[in-house]
Amino acid sequence: MAEIHLKSLAHSYFPNPATGADYAIREMDHVWHQGGAYALLGPSGCGKSTLLNIISGLLQPSEGEVLFDNVRVNEMPPKERNIAQVFQFPVIYDSMTVYDNLAFPLRNAKVPEAKVRAKVNEVAEILELHEVLHNKARNLTADEKQKVSMGRGLVRDDVSAILFDEPLTVIDPHLKWKLRRKLKQIHEQFNITMIYVTHDQLEASTFADKIAVMYGGQIVQFGTPRELFEVPNHTFVGFFIGSPGMNLIEVRRSEGGVSFDDIQVPLSDELNAYLADVPSYNLKVGIRPEFVHVWDKPVDDAYVTELVSHEDLGTHKILTLRLGNQLIKARLDEDRELPVGKVYVSFPQQWLKLYVDEFLIEEQV
Repeated sequence: MAEIHLKSLAHSYFPNPATGADYAIREMDHVWHQGGAYALLGPSGCGKSTLLNIISGLLQPSEGEVLFDNVRVNEMPPKERNIAQVFQFPVIYDSMTVYDNLAFPLRNAKVPEAKVRAKVNEVAEILELHEVLHNKARNLTADEKQKVSMGRGLVRDDVSAILFDEPLTVIDPHLKWKLRRKLKQIHEQFNITMIYVTHDQLEASTFADKIAVMYGGQIVQFGTPRELFEVPNHTFVGFFIGSPGMNLIEVRRSEGGVSFDDIQVPLSDELNAYLADVPSYNLKVGIRPEFVHVWDKPVDDAYVTELVSHEDLGTHKILTLRLGNQLIKARLDEDRELPVGKVYVSFPQQWLKLYVDEFLIEEQV
């Protein structure tokens, strides 16, 4: 098990990168602490797999360092890094039994057979593979094959970390939840550094203690699922996390705050003072649908909106409202009656976020 430090790390597939757009991974300084359960979350093409391959040694970064427990490993091949990597599609030996697949990494390291037997049985018990332990791997179901692939990393005592590259892609939806919980159990039992790459926020939140959200080759926020939801540090995090995502509205400066479509949005004195010193015109306000306050009747400081549509999801309703020329979403509890015509909403100041150049501006507490 190791602490993994990505120090001033950047990577480009171009020989002479000239601009930020030429980089698959933009410069970052990031630490994965020993024994942590992490998720690397983001859309396709954001650099997740590139970053994972740099950590494992399948790819050498063009700039910066990869440190394992403060030791530089940039030039060290994957075998010497003791990294176990589980890919989207199971990598196993079809002609071998499940037992022999699990035993292979240990036998390759010349581990005594008695210890091989003990470790294989331990991992097979955890992954619920005992019933198929002596079956040929070619006869397994997709989820069983993926569990064998995971197990080959878990049998090793010397593993520095286990990297999962969207490992549940081929798994039936009704089995995904079970395997995610199994991975969480494994982490708690073995205390191994685990990094789980996915584009699915539910997978990330179920597995990880902390999530690194990637966008455009950068880690734009690193935090707990609650932090990502309540205080998104970047507009992409607000949009990507949550269902539906955060309401984001382009605004301009106005007296006492910002405005859009002649609708005034007041801000605190501190945020107004900050805006006065910032030259950028890339300004947005954001609020999650869950935090939009829907009133039953007109109240002071509430905005008047028009109900455009709604979705009844059983446990709650999602309202689509027109405010000025903008469409916003609001969540309504299942026991609330659906409003008709005009809907009165307000944005509680504690949940209204201001973004400048896509990044959150936080008030000092």
